[in-house]
Amino acid sequence: MTKQTDWRCRKSFISRHISHRGGAGENLENTMAAFKHAVDLGTDMLELDCHLTKDEQVVVSHDANLKRSTGIDAPICDMAYAELPPYLCKLGVTFQRECFCEGGEDNRIPLLRDVFEAFPATPVNIDIKVNNDTLIKKVSELVVKYDREHLTVWGNASNQIVKKCHKENPRIPVLFSLTRVLQLLGLFYTGLLPFIPLKEQFLEIPMPSIITKLKDPKGLTRSQRLIIWLADTLLMRKALFDHLTARGIQVYIWVLNDEEDFQRAFDLGATGVMTDFPTKLKDFMDRHGISNLQ
Repeated sequence: MTKQTDWRCRKSFISRHISHRGGAGENLENTMAAFKHAVDLGTDMLELDCHLTKDEQVVVSHDANLKRSTGIDAPICDMAYAELPPYLCKLGVTFQRECFCEGGEDNRIPLLRDVFEAFPATPVNIDIKVNNDTLIKKVSELVVKYDREHLTVWGNASNQIVKKCHKENPRIPVLFSLTRVLQLLGLFYTGLLPFIPLKEQFLEIPMPSIITKLKDPKGLTRSQRLIIWLADTLLMRKALFDHLTARGIQVYIWVLNDEEDFQRAFDLGATGVMTDFPTKLKDFMDRHGISNLQ
């Protein structure tokens, strides 16, 4: 099988523009309003996070505890869906220093099925936030019910969660876990990567250099700066991204909110960029003639 054939067989969608939590810098994160805004804008993919309520409803929310997002200090898993409080009207943007987003009328924590029903043709990137067999099973059931196996990618930094996802439904593509990213780097730098089969279809990694933008520069020690530089040098490799791309594996860089970082990611050969500001990324892509590869 040629590399080109392998690419087309493995890829059911290609995402250049990815809206992190629906675009947490422009609407309240993980709300239907955020997802609708991003889809209307033309995003290629929605990124979101899932938890399970006490009555086993799959909800879209980043944190396991509701304190940061709603002001109520309680775990999602201890409350029924009908009991969940609304989001606060103003939330901090995690990946943008000293930035807050104020929402409109939509501050409801949505169900995953709400997203699937509202955007049947939009790819969705699901972060399974906790190692819960029931959560994994129910997400898989929803993906199958809404005929979205070809429009979904799921996983987590936890290797155990990714293994469970793959075992539950091997037809849904999975992300590289943190353990597998480290293994991938080891294979790349030893020259063995071309000879090793990979089950994952998406590499989703941070751009370490953005940490210096998120923290007070005066608060970083020299050793911390060295670690950030080393991690950035090892991870942000065009040769690695080009190799994976040739094998049909998409590379997503997160979470980028500045144009210089958008430019760097695409120059390195990343398939797509994940951002809190979908309008800013779309404007950048339009100006630079960057469009979806499909």
